[in-house]
Amino acid sequence: MSSIAGVLFDIDGVLVTSWKPIPGAAETVKLLRGHDIACAFLTNTTSKTREQIAESLGVSGIEVHADEIVTAATLTADHLHSKYPGARCVLLSSGEITADLPGIDVVEEDPDVVVLGGAGPEFTHEALSKVYDWMCQGVPVVAMHRSLMWSTAGGLRIDTGMYLTGMESASGKSATAVGKPAPLGFRTSAERMGVDPDYVVMVGDDLDNDVLAAQVVGMRGVLVRTGKFRQERLDRQGRDQYAMQPNHVIDSVADLPAVLGL
Repeated sequence: MSSIAGVLFDIDGVLVTSWKPIPGAAETVKLLRGHDIACAFLTNTTSKTREQIAESLGVSGIEVHADEIVTAATLTADHLHSKYPGARCVLLSSGEITADLPGIDVVEEDPDVVVLGGAGPEFTHEALSKVYDWMCQGVPVVAMHRSLMWSTAGGLRIDTGMYLTGMESASGKSATAVGKPAPLGFRTSAERMGVDPDYVVMVGDDLDNDVLAAQVVGMRGVLVRTGKFRQERLDRQGRDQYAMQPNHVIDSVADLPAVLGL
């Protein structure tokens, strides 16, 4: 791993849980910076803007600049400007993230596009029924991500992908997902670091969305046994002789320096 020039971190479940630091996370990031290894942070978290995420990590002792963070919201904004310029967008998301959607026309009704962020209390029966109705009418749906769940101090919480899968099945329509595991976020993060993906390590707690997805674009994947990690999912992957396997599995981000030989 001596050729590694950049490390890309998932945030929730890798560096923090419910915005409380995972032991060793701050020290690991500081050590990487001390060795001139570029760092970037790729997250499907849509409850906070990049500025708010950087501030919350700073409170946890993890020094991060907002411009080092790539969120599903910022990726979605780029996608909407490219594919649906000037579109009227209904946004259903938990958290105030419009600051990461510059230039997007957010409306309440009669959308040209429906945009789904992270799930939360806003995902009511009435709100999801409206999304489903628009979907059936042919209004395109853009999801910031397809994450099925995330980890909190109180246990697992279901996320947008749980709802989206059912609506797609019932309507016969497909939504476009922008965040992880789509390749765009990984490539954008590598560009931010100025490092070719072949020389980047991705550290995540989600075998599919973080680690294997990063390996598909040429990064090396490190799976941590924190956050949403479940041994049963890793065991199933290991039993399939034809399935891609993570390059490394470690107990937590505190063990990353040893993997990198630092």
